Amino acid sequence: MALLDATRDAFVLLFTGDATLWQVVWVSVKTTILALALAAPLAVVIGYAIATRHFFGRRLLIWLAQVSLSFPTVLIGLLLYLMLSRAGPLGTLGWLFTQTGIVAGQMLLGLPVLTAFTIAALQALDPRLAETAITLGASPRRLMLTLLHEARFGVMAAVISGFGRIISEVGCAMMVGGNIAGYTRTITTAIALETSKGEFAQGIALGIVLVAIALVINGGMMLLQGDAHAAPAAR
Repeated sequence: MALLDATRDAFVLLFTGDATLWQVVWVSVKTTILALALAAPLAVVIGYAIATRHFFGRRLLIWLAQVSLSFPTVLIGLLLYLMLSRAGPLGTLGWLFTQTGIVAGQMLLGLPVLTAFTIAALQALDPRLAETAITLGASPRRLMLTLLHEARFGVMAAVISGFGRIISEVGCAMMVGGNIAGYTRTITTAIALETSKGEFAQGIALGIVLVAIALVINGGMMLLQGDAHAAPAAR
């Protein structure tokens, strides 16, 4: 019965527009989108360079990108905390316990995911595609745009995976952001806090929002893929 009561109260919080709850959601979504917007272009360029060029240490970079996917977020949060603390080399920036610090941490979390998935998407392309484009006189910039267009669904999957890793992590946001109410408290850190206090309704409500965001984003991806597969048949 306690679970049912908490779930009922969670829906009440959602549909009555609880200011505290939606402030947490706003902070989480805002920092995630900003981090993704900053990390995605850089990761795509890095992923493209690694996937399409052969150089000494290339295999090592691919291995590091893949290994970094399994790094505990709390470890990244600890390292960033030490860097941003007053005694750290980046302490003068004043980013610790700020939304800027959270964005920086989320970028570090998202970059490996975006890079690794972009590399995989580009390596899955038919190598004759690049050869044909070069033969037809494509410039380096045009070649890059062509290959990324062909691998667009893989790159989009990379962005979605990066979004999921960023918005659902708790360790880095907790350590770097400090879980300050109304400022750096994100969905996941709020869930951890409210659950530890026994406020299950708030935690369930935030969990529902998190699941809803994931469903909407992945549903949009499926619709885009479905339209692309249906287009050739329509012609």
